[in-house]
Amino acid sequence: MSELFDRIDALVASRSPLPPPVERKRLRAAHGLTLDEVAAALDVRRATVSGWESGKTEPRPPEREGYARLLGKLAELYPADPNATAPVEGTAVPETFSSAPAPVPQAQPVPTDAAPEAAAMTTEQNTQTRPAATAVPPAAASPSARTARTTASASRRPGTRKAAPAGTPASGTDPRFANGPLAVIDVDADGQAYAYCVGGLVLDVPAKSIPALVDWTLREAKLGQPKLSGPGKDADPLLVLTESALERYGLPVALTDEERLAGRIPEGHKVIKQLARAEWKLTKRGFGPWARIYRPAQGSKRACVQLCIPSWNALDTRHWGEAGQLPSAELARVLGVYASRVMTPRGSTAVTGLELMTALHPPTRASEPDADGKRHSEHNPGSLGKDPVDCAPCEAPDGHPLLADLPRFHVRGPAEKLFEEAYDWARPMTDAECTLRHLVGIDVNMAFAAGANGLVVGLGAPTHVKAPVFDAKLPGSWLVDLSHVDLSRVKVGKDKWADLDASLLPSPFTPKGERPEGPAWYATPTVAYAVELGYDVVPIEAYVRYENGRYLDGWYNRLRDAFLATMADLGVDADLSPADFLAAMDGYRSRDPELAIVVSAVKATVKGGLGKLRERPRGEGWRPGEPWRALSRPTWRPDIRAAVISRTRINLHRKIVKHAAFTGQYPVAVLSDCVVYAANGTSPLDFLPYRDGKPLPGGFKLGINPGLVKHEGTQSVLWGEEVRERFDAPELNLARYIKDGTVTDQDTGE
Repeated sequence: MSELFDRIDALVASRSPLPPPVERKRLRAAHGLTLDEVAAALDVRRATVSGWESGKTEPRPPEREGYARLLGKLAELYPADPNATAPVEGTAVPETFSSAPAPVPQAQPVPTDAAPEAAAMTTEQNTQTRPAATAVPPAAASPSARTARTTASASRRPGTRKAAPAGTPASGTDPRFANGPLAVIDVDADGQAYAYCVGGLVLDVPAKSIPALVDWTLREAKLGQPKLSGPGKDADPLLVLTESALERYGLPVALTDEERLAGRIPEGHKVIKQLARAEWKLTKRGFGPWARIYRPAQGSKRACVQLCIPSWNALDTRHWGEAGQLPSAELARVLGVYASRVMTPRGSTAVTGLELMTALHPPTRASEPDADGKRHSEHNPGSLGKDPVDCAPCEAPDGHPLLADLPRFHVRGPAEKLFEEAYDWARPMTDAECTLRHLVGIDVNMAFAAGANGLVVGLGAPTHVKAPVFDAKLPGSWLVDLSHVDLSRVKVGKDKWADLDASLLPSPFTPKGERPEGPAWYATPTVAYAVELGYDVVPIEAYVRYENGRYLDGWYNRLRDAFLATMADLGVDADLSPADFLAAMDGYRSRDPELAIVVSAVKATVKGGLGKLRERPRGEGWRPGEPWRALSRPTWRPDIRAAVISRTRINLHRKIVKHAAFTGQYPVAVLSDCVVYAANGTSPLDFLPYRDGKPLPGGFKLGINPGLVKHEGTQSVLWGEEVRERFDAPELNLARYIKDGTVTDQDTGE
């Protein structure tokens, strides 16, 4: 009989009554509970509870009974207010509001203009209750009014964060951008279009066509972002079109192979014709994954809207993960956090990284009033200006117009071509290393961003100098012979020399770690390091830039703050002890997968932005010797890219030398910003020389700040020897595979 009663109890529990999804969220927030706390109590994932609160999924036994019991007790403590009034038009349904600004690490504050969305970036904590709002019937609202969704609709909408309090602008105090920098446009089963904004705000979208959507965005939506620099420009509003929105507005859900290769839909497409009839224009890139629709500016007033189309691969999965597959409200959160901390996306992360440089250092500014009281556009000091400059011949990549006179199949050597690239070096393990048990990889956080910090780079054109005296403060490219630098004896401090085993170290002067054999072109940081190691240098010639400055400092600061603030939201703070840091990094992505996407995008913005400084031809019928489109940009600056990579590689080598001099340990492999050491334990703490919690001065230090290191992965020494033997490659770069140990093919260095 007891078994029968148990089955009956289980049947009753399987139908435990639950309140509507919006009420579930209100009750949780009213008691100050986070999604993580509820998930832990019910032994489910955070995303599962989020799905219950959004109405995407319903709890099933045995969790359903426990969830119903929790909500029932919370309903006794926080009954719904029967006298709640309808929200004002143009506001979000006010579920909860934050009682304090979102915490940001004090040591690395988020810039002021990034603060408005701070609450959008943290877990729901320190909340106060608000009465639940009564729904506004759809028929009661004007078709063009920017109203909140009805409660019934809200119960079906994807899981969102806290809705913005009524009357609170999503973008801070600027009323022009009260609803934030961007919106995700989605269409429900009834054909109603909605704009999902940051802060949980959802707007009705009355537009029935793309031209009408653009017009609504500029006239009513109040989307956009204030400029990042005084002489700069406000960011244009960004609309993200979901697949249902594409269908509504007559656009293909996916591009054909031909359209994908072209990067746009055909000029004769009906939507492009609609835009032309409405006197809207497209940029030269056409109507593609990141389309820009505009009318010529009238005075200082801009009329431009940018579209992002995830199903056309606008959000590259290498950098944005599964962001393109997220529900609309969650995608708005991810892009909103990125926009508030970095900038409104202007295209790929690489394009945005480059645009961020320009946004922080606009090429022109307004002059002082002239005799007639008029202001004129003038060069903005510290910027790259509005006109491109030619690079030095040694800095030009193959195929550049400066090299048009070279023989067709000529291969330039080190004495003709500046080749500053990241490390890709490995060596066979010694007998002593083979007796150890593990290979431990450490990775430098935001290595290339750290390389840009404080770096003096050229702002103008280069000047050619014969037989110059080397000046470490003068950015440029130097032809000099560094083959005499002997790593077996180097300077590691003032009047302090160290004897090392040079055969176990990569050369700091070449990406493959090979010792140079004669004169070669180097960026200033590389030559300066040779001097630092205690050796004289005698340049043969140089291309130097007398107009220079710390152009990338603001860019570094903004990206650093974005990275640190987002990692802090994920539970990894900048002031953790080494052991606590390693523990906090373990599984940090699973704590909030959406914020983890933002971290990946910020990192990709750094690397991609620097890569764009030397963008190569991208089809378009280009032939060697002819100019390509990127050369017309002031930000096409291969010398700046080379200087950052040079400094990043040198920073890493300096730490490797300090570590070797102090511990006698040498790296087995180095790949870009990852270094692998043999050790007896599985943790970086098993070989990093910490003393009383303090690292070796000038060596590797565990931490989340750019330039510090984290644990990349650990494999066994036997694994390393086995894969090298399997591929008959004694110098296979194990740093490439140290993270998960998977080796799919022989390392080609590509």
